[in-house]
Amino acid sequence: MKELINTMYKHRKVENWDKVSVDEGYLIKYDLKNLLLCETGDEGVVDFIDSQINLNADTRILLSTENNTYVNEKKIDNLRVVINLNSVNHIRNINKYLVSIHKLLPDTGIIIGNVETYSLRKDRIFEKFKMFGKAVFFFDFIFNRVFPRLFLCDRIYKLITRDSYHVLSKAEMLGRVVYNGYDIIDFKEIKGQLYFVAMKTHEPSEFPASFHPLIKLRRVGKKGKMMDVYKFRTMHPYSEYLQRFIVDLNGYNEVGKPANDFRVTSWGKIMRKLWLDELPQLINVILGQMKLVGVRPLSKARFEELPKEVQKARIKHKPGCFPPYVALCMPDSEQNIEAEVIYMRDKEKNPYTTDLKYFFKSVYNIMSNKIRSS
Repeated sequence: MKELINTMYKHRKVENWDKVSVDEGYLIKYDLKNLLLCETGDEGVVDFIDSQINLNADTRILLSTENNTYVNEKKIDNLRVVINLNSVNHIRNINKYLVSIHKLLPDTGIIIGNVETYSLRKDRIFEKFKMFGKAVFFFDFIFNRVFPRLFLCDRIYKLITRDSYHVLSKAEMLGRVVYNGYDIIDFKEIKGQLYFVAMKTHEPSEFPASFHPLIKLRRVGKKGKMMDVYKFRTMHPYSEYLQRFIVDLNGYNEVGKPANDFRVTSWGKIMRKLWLDELPQLINVILGQMKLVGVRPLSKARFEELPKEVQKARIKHKPGCFPPYVALCMPDSEQNIEAEVIYMRDKEKNPYTTDLKYFFKSVYNIMSNKIRSS
């Protein structure tokens, strides 16, 4: 990168540039489009970035291609955009890096980066090793995806790799971005890399992220109090931070779940189909936070989308493991709200027998395959 800058300086007048070195990054004011083309060698990447921020505009942009770039807390006047052309996979502490950029940027500032997601890595392995692709991919999956998630093994993995390479899913990468104080604007796969554009909109989360198979999800409980609902993980890490983005992008499917949800893992889909992911909710039942039959434990974002009268009625009841739509076979995104209204009305009329009736109906519908989990 330094050689490239120096070469371009020799052929251009110094007054056409406004360059400031910041931790091996470079603040460029003019001709950034040509510089990006020289650096990436790909017009698709340049066109994508240009469509997001207008490279010809008089905007202060920090450009970096260094690996472990943690930007110091120094103020750069009028800085609006940070572009890192190096793959995020090679940044040692991804969250620390994103937070350092967050401190550098003003509100609504833009960060642009790229990552080789695990699905793109899979495609590359299959293309490179041809007939041996499946075998190589299997061992790669065990070493790079399973091994780092196991207790103690994660430390061994870091020693072997020197913590200089990370295999990330699309959901985890975008989720980390939101977790650390940004909103996703756009993303696009270009020649084996996922390029993303995000805007600084909020403070980084203070809640530690979890990689464990047993997770806790923040949900609205009785009297509107937030509670932790236990489930087996069916999504990639950091996926919970993408809830609103996924809904805004694709809306809901026919059963009231986010449509085309790339956050769900392949094994997670199997667990959901067999209802296995819901088993840990029995912990909430034992703790008295939930019961076997009741309204669904919704996220705050989903809860706030419901009509006000439905919100007021719902918080009078404990959430349940078996939601009313299962008993009434009403999985549609609008029908399941109607099913809850019917349940709450039945509950007021028959407070002692309603849950029992809905429980046996739910079990029958599941066993007879009349209704399936999403």
